[in-house]
Amino acid sequence: MTVMTPAPVDQQEDEEMLVPHSDLTDNHQPMEVVAQPETANTVENQPVEDPPSSRFTWKIENFSRLNTKKHYSEVFLVGGFKWRILIFPKGNNVDHLSMYLDVADSASLPYGWSRYAQFSLAVVNQIHNKYSIRKDTQHQFNARESDWGFTSFMPLGELYDPCRGYLVNDTLIVEAEVIVRRIVDYWTYDSKKETGYVGLKNQGATCYMNSLLQTLYHIPYFRKAVYHMPTTENDMPSGSIPLALQSLFYKLQYSDSSVATKELTKSFGWDTYDSFMQHDVQELNRVLCEKLEDKMKGTVVEGTIQQLFEGHHMNYIECINVDYKSTRKESFYDLQLDVKGCRDVYASFDKYVEVERLEGDNKYQAEQYGLQDAKKGVLFIDFPPVLQLQLKRFEYDFMRDTMVKINDRYEFPLQLDLDRDEGKYLSPEADRSVRNLYTLHSVLVHSGGVHGGHYYAFIRPTLSDQWYKFDDERVTKEDMKRALEEQYGGEEELPQTNPGFNNTPFKFTKYSNAYMLVYIRESDKDKIICNVDEKDIAEHLRERLKKEQEEKEHKKKEKAEAHLYTIIKVARDDDLAEQIGKDIYFDLVDHDKVRSFRIQKQTPFNVFKEEVAKEFGIPMQFQRFWLWAKRQNHTYRPNRPLTPLEETQSVGTLREVSNKVHNAELKLFLEVELGLDLRPIAPPDKTKEDILLFFKHYDPEKEELHFVGRLFVKSTGKPIEILSKLNKMAGYAPDQEIDLYEEIKFEPSVMCEPIDKKITFRASQLEDGDIICFQKSLPVESTEQFRYPDVPSFLEYVHNRQVVHFRSLEKPKEDDFCLEMSRLYSYDDVVERVAQKLDLDDPSKIRLTSHNCYSQQPKPQPIKYRGVDHLSDMLIHYNQTSDILYYEVLDIPLPELQCLKTLKVAFHHATKDEVVIHTIRLPKQSTVGDVINDLKTKVELSHPNAELRLLEVFYHKIYKIFPPNEKIENINDQYWTLRAEEIPEEEKNLGPNDRLIHVYHFTKETAQNQMQILNFGEPFFLVIREGETLAEIKVRVQKKLQVPDEEFAKWKFAFLSLGRPEYLQDSDIVSSRFQRRDVYGAWEQYLGLEHSDNAPKRAYAANQNRHTFEKPVKIYN
Repeated sequence: MTVMTPAPVDQQEDEEMLVPHSDLTDNHQPMEVVAQPETANTVENQPVEDPPSSRFTWKIENFSRLNTKKHYSEVFLVGGFKWRILIFPKGNNVDHLSMYLDVADSASLPYGWSRYAQFSLAVVNQIHNKYSIRKDTQHQFNARESDWGFTSFMPLGELYDPCRGYLVNDTLIVEAEVIVRRIVDYWTYDSKKETGYVGLKNQGATCYMNSLLQTLYHIPYFRKAVYHMPTTENDMPSGSIPLALQSLFYKLQYSDSSVATKELTKSFGWDTYDSFMQHDVQELNRVLCEKLEDKMKGTVVEGTIQQLFEGHHMNYIECINVDYKSTRKESFYDLQLDVKGCRDVYASFDKYVEVERLEGDNKYQAEQYGLQDAKKGVLFIDFPPVLQLQLKRFEYDFMRDTMVKINDRYEFPLQLDLDRDEGKYLSPEADRSVRNLYTLHSVLVHSGGVHGGHYYAFIRPTLSDQWYKFDDERVTKEDMKRALEEQYGGEEELPQTNPGFNNTPFKFTKYSNAYMLVYIRESDKDKIICNVDEKDIAEHLRERLKKEQEEKEHKKKEKAEAHLYTIIKVARDDDLAEQIGKDIYFDLVDHDKVRSFRIQKQTPFNVFKEEVAKEFGIPMQFQRFWLWAKRQNHTYRPNRPLTPLEETQSVGTLREVSNKVHNAELKLFLEVELGLDLRPIAPPDKTKEDILLFFKHYDPEKEELHFVGRLFVKSTGKPIEILSKLNKMAGYAPDQEIDLYEEIKFEPSVMCEPIDKKITFRASQLEDGDIICFQKSLPVESTEQFRYPDVPSFLEYVHNRQVVHFRSLEKPKEDDFCLEMSRLYSYDDVVERVAQKLDLDDPSKIRLTSHNCYSQQPKPQPIKYRGVDHLSDMLIHYNQTSDILYYEVLDIPLPELQCLKTLKVAFHHATKDEVVIHTIRLPKQSTVGDVINDLKTKVELSHPNAELRLLEVFYHKIYKIFPPNEKIENINDQYWTLRAEEIPEEEKNLGPNDRLIHVYHFTKETAQNQMQILNFGEPFFLVIREGETLAEIKVRVQKKLQVPDEEFAKWKFAFLSLGRPEYLQDSDIVSSRFQRRDVYGAWEQYLGLEHSDNAPKRAYAANQNRHTFEKPVKIYN
């Protein structure tokens, strides 16, 4: 996070920062982490010591002349440890300054050392301190990661630019603030044992959810109501919010370790990282409460959500000079309170009920009285038993066009009296007999910056003096100071420990602060903090969860005892027959799908054979077991039978014999010979001459492959001698001609070769465990009629086949059709098949786009014509393979289109009230002048000699007039609108003192009494003359925009610079405000037309230019 204020290191325990991804190259990656360890306070209200901290300043002279790749500062001490700063003056393989905090003596520290620090690094701006660049993070340093920081700290271009103020007299000033934390073994801490409560597992993106869920769980009345919602044993938690929440709450109440939230997030559809990124805690709270409220309808707990959380306020407008009042009652589940400009909760409530006067141009239109002076405001009719206050810590900064976090100090009391000052927050009809005195129950905290950070909650479940901190999986006891005062935010002073450069006490912003408060009304607390026990929980739920718990315990026990057991997986002929041709085609069996036995390692193998006899009904003397072996070519085959001596050994010893790699499994093949009556008989003696072969049969007509059996053959024998047996296996006549192939391997490519029937098995290099595939011999002429006429071609196809799901790029969420293809298909093969499916004559008009496996969206760039060799290349995304492709049907062939640049240009007609969108396609080397010439042939001009210009419009402001000679290749129409218009005659003949100014429409929006400027509609240019008054300009503006007199009379005119309006009088000389022509960012100085935005609101599209037109829009592609 880059902050333009002094040093953001917080003295708050467990602060977490999310460093922006752009800074995360090399191995320096502090992402949202589980809060770092600290000692559990086992004694209630134990005082917490402040951790050691220090600030170090490093002056680097002759900076630009440094010629080393790495440059270290001198060593400084914090917390008894030696530290230093490491910089790469010319960047660590990037065009940014790279800067890290380094453990200075890491080479000499004892084995297994580790230390944890929060720190910030800064490059000081020596001209304006407020522009100093500071980034902060935290890290557990160890031998493997002894330095940590930012590879892309700041662009070298900015650093070396003398005007910027970072490098003055070739001197750079770097600062580091370091806070060293205690390290306690995180994994041995037992929350349940230390506090009686358990935490929630962090799912990686669920950030604010865990703290909200803990808060709701610790409102016992709410928990009881959730338990009493009707659910059945047939419901699935991932498809039922009530059951998922019941299950979660039950586990929080009775489990001994932290609980997972995946089922719950699935149940309300937020099961991706995006869903959490796109919403905030308030939305999550509302989604949960609305869905629960809905599910509670018609049940014994109907209305609980309203009873607990719903309050009402009254919006009123009251005329001052006539007897007229308008009121509207509204309900709320939470209140959003301003933090900015308010010192505490009471100040926010004062602001909430502040009276606004409607007078002057802003009079109120009262029924039958016309325009009247009035006062407008909000008063509360009633407050709920559980009051949820959302603190507006995140706000939109219009000046910087970005979200910012408000870290100002903001106090909240332990007891909140909303009846104060004779009930000034209450409306006349409020029930004054209800005492609105509230006690603080929980404080939800955000630690970090606007783009990330960490969330946790301080809760006192029984409203006693003991607070607990719920930080994902970890629950700790905390004192009141930690839960209240330390979450107020604001600034804190860091004691100076590094004399020398600057001895002023150092203030830094605290980045941990409260963003949500929950209060419980004193008079309702006995009802709300009620007792919840097993009898509140449905029998089926208890059963289900007990079963889950038992399974978990069983797995845990198995895991703990795993070293005492061996898993033996036994494959038989039946498994081969069942799997080959269905689940698998290559090799013989998938060992995960065969019968497995869990046997104690010291069990003699003969005892295991008894168990096999019971399981399969095969007497011990008729069982013969083979060991499997992994061959060098990565196939896995039966290798040799166990010897009589081996069968006397223990199971554990055998596993070690069979496995070079450390694996707790023993894989065996059980050979059973059947007599004529199909009953087991003793296996035949096996000599070195005997080879065990396995046989698969292929049918090219049905395109099917099956396991048909196995045979012992003599190594000196020949295939020709067993043909009749093979024909019998396949159900053919004894003299049927068949072809034989050996299946050799399939990774990375298939190897399957014909076998010469007339030479010996030994000469063909066949051995135990080899596989022979056979099929009917086909006459040459009939090979054409089959897609895969022989075994090798069929195995090749199976190995490379891929079902691809095609989606239209316009509907990227829906499968349109599926095609089975080979991963070896060329680009042309793929588009031909798609064109065929779409009945399209010209496959070159198909354009394909690959799938991004992480975002589950189409990639931004389509695949170029013949830009990849094979289908497999189209489906790969980093190291993942997808089975989705997106297609478009173009109006011209893709090779032609690729040589062209396509731009969408909105043409604004000079006299007609319409906008026409044209798609312009021109060769990439064309210029803006070429675009204009092309447009002239397509649009209707007001007169034949009209000249056009092209503008860039973004969020209702004009940012650029494109020069005619600018190349179009780099113009981007994805994010802003390209607007073409005729150049008005008055602009062509500018006098020496005339000015061309920007004119924009705007409206003021008051959100919680805070004024914001919102631009809307179509921006335009206007020529103003030297000495011209606003009254004269208004005449021209009204004529240009054709606004009726009555409407125009309500418009206000203001000069706006950087978003601040300065209202103008009719007599003001407008040109005097626009002094300089060369202001950087001319769009930030404009003549503003303030009036209401009457244009119909359109749904927000990702591409904002789609809703900026007030005129009717036509689209021509």
